[in-house]
Amino acid sequence: MRKQQHSENSVAPAFYSVAATARMLGASEMTVYRAIQDGEFPALRIRGRIVVPARALEAMTEAAVAGHRTVDVAEWTLAAAEEVADGRG
Repeated sequence: MRKQQHSENSVAPAFYSVAATARMLGASEMTVYRAIQDGEFPALRIRGRIVVPARALEAMTEAAVAGHRTVDVAEWTLAAAEEVADGRG
């Protein structure tokens, strides 16, 4: 995922739409929706709208870069959920 350049007055978004997330990842929207539905991708549902936290995408990217490895998003999501449940996240 590339960092977007922002002017001094603009702020990076806190959330991305599923469409924007899919474009950033080079995946189809349906793939992202299915992963979210299966609990394999972090997202928030606000009534009928689903958004992806930018922090989650940044954390996954950092894990891949820092670990010099491929991050399985489903495994990352499960581990992050366990950390939150254990009070570590």
